[in-house]
Amino acid sequence: MTTATLDAPTGGPARPPTAYHLTQRRVIRSEWTKLRSLRSTLFALLAAVVFVIGLGTLISWAQASHWSQASLRDRLTFDPTNVSLSGLFLAQLAIGVLGVLMFSGEYGTGMIRATLSAVPRRLPVLWAKVLVFGAVTFVLMTISSFVAFLAGQEVLSSQHIQTSLSQPGVLRAVIGGGLYLLVVALLGIALGALLRSTAGGIATLFGLLLVVPLIVHFLPESWSNAISPYLPSSAGQSILAVVHDPTLLSPWPGFLLFCGYAAAALAGATVVLLRRDA
Repeated sequence: MTTATLDAPTGGPARPPTAYHLTQRRVIRSEWTKLRSLRSTLFALLAAVVFVIGLGTLISWAQASHWSQASLRDRLTFDPTNVSLSGLFLAQLAIGVLGVLMFSGEYGTGMIRATLSAVPRRLPVLWAKVLVFGAVTFVLMTISSFVAFLAGQEVLSSQHIQTSLSQPGVLRAVIGGGLYLLVVALLGIALGALLRSTAGGIATLFGLLLVVPLIVHFLPESWSNAISPYLPSSAGQSILAVVHDPTLLSPWPGFLLFCGYAAAALAGATVVLLRRDA
């Protein structure tokens, strides 16, 4: 009996195949490929951009159109920066939903089994999703925030009620638009990993950002004033305010609290990802 041997192209002995080394960089590239290849990603990001720029410009136009009818109180508390960034409040829904889908979508299709088989340690998958989607969200939404601000101030200038980036707190608020939506994206990813359900993750996200603040608003005033500033959305949105709002925390303490909520959710997602089977 003879044994066939595989020779190298030069006629020498065959070389063993090169071992495949799993690295965080390769996991990141894989997540980037997934993100940019899905139509839902493009639609959700496009919707967020339209909300930030389009809605911000529209609300700025409405404010300018009715400025002559504004009360003295409204004029004294008017925040031209916050008005031009009004679209962020609707854009957070598109970004949050896409964040949830980053994990829940794979559980729904069963792709998560292939993902975790390729990356048995699991946590590199979470960090890759956080890094890829977080970077895309921050860059795109910060650019959109600047465009919305500039467009809004151009509209408000018709009534001479505009502001500029050189004014105190304005640049922080505009960049804060990108930061706020970045944390919303991370919160969405964490909820998707925790709940493994698209419907459950989206419902929880909407509850935290929209429903709970609405419920607190209808509580007795003393309770509402005590609770409202510490809710996730209220705390996070404090970074967008230039004119001081007594119902919100100071910009950076409030934003750090919002980051704390997202960090706690990501910590829970880490534990769940390590302990549960795919």
